[in-house]
Amino acid sequence: MPPETPAATRPALQALREAIPDLNQTMRRVAEEILADPLGAGSSSITALASRAGAAPASISRLATRLGYAGFPALRSAIALENGRNAQSGWERDIGSEITPDDSAADVLDILAGTAARALRDAVAWIDVSRLEQAASAIAGAERVHLYGDWGDSVALRELHMRLQRIGVAAWFVDSGPVTLRAVCNTLTSKDSVVVLNRSGEDEVSARVLHDARDMGASTVAIHGAPGSPVDRGADISVFTGIRNGKVWTHYYSGRASDTLVTSLLWVLVAQRRSADHSMRFIDDGTLGDRT
Repeated sequence: MPPETPAATRPALQALREAIPDLNQTMRRVAEEILADPLGAGSSSITALASRAGAAPASISRLATRLGYAGFPALRSAIALENGRNAQSGWERDIGSEITPDDSAADVLDILAGTAARALRDAVAWIDVSRLEQAASAIAGAERVHLYGDWGDSVALRELHMRLQRIGVAAWFVDSGPVTLRAVCNTLTSKDSVVVLNRSGEDEVSARVLHDARDMGASTVAIHGAPGSPVDRGADISVFTGIRNGKVWTHYYSGRASDTLVTSLLWVLVAQRRSADHSMRFIDDGTLGDRT
């Protein structure tokens, strides 16, 4: 599950998105109404919002309390503040904005840039840095590191693979079929580490890789966008990227931005652990080099 984060330090709208899977039907309607019109919610009275959502004001108060706010006025203020920050920064598009055939190129650029910016900001509030530190220690101490991700899940992982190799980590990217993956898992030992990236959290092959690797004693790391999923539950160290898997392409796009953020941070943490010389620095090609 995502780490517990004080309400005041996390984006209110992202907190609502994260809460939706566990809400009852009434609270879910309220959350969806707020997410559908954040500007309206940031200036609405509790009775007006209750009317639009078909809920009682008490349900809205309970939702606010569940999210960690003192009541609806505090939640409304947080939403209004978030709306103001978005407008001030120019990123007024919400994550999940759909791109239509009628959108101009400038509109599409605005949607994509705004989506990526919001995704990175929102992800920071949910990424469990302590788990990434554990994952980095496991990778840095392993004799061999095997990485698996299929199709779009492979994008951020392939970059991580390249960068791990550049700092001397014996790393392999495995993109073959189930038979080959099973053969690879049969060679694993307690000195190996396996990293799987699967945004949906439901991929059977990814879950099987984690299961087989753990059976062989290897340390396992799962990077995902679905807390509570089989992939989340199947690893020794599970890292939620802070953005859930969604239904429209811009959800997918925002998730990939958070994947890259997590794998980039993971690489830096591994590099720090492998560097015995604190005078070393990062140079332009992404490797490590001496200050001198």
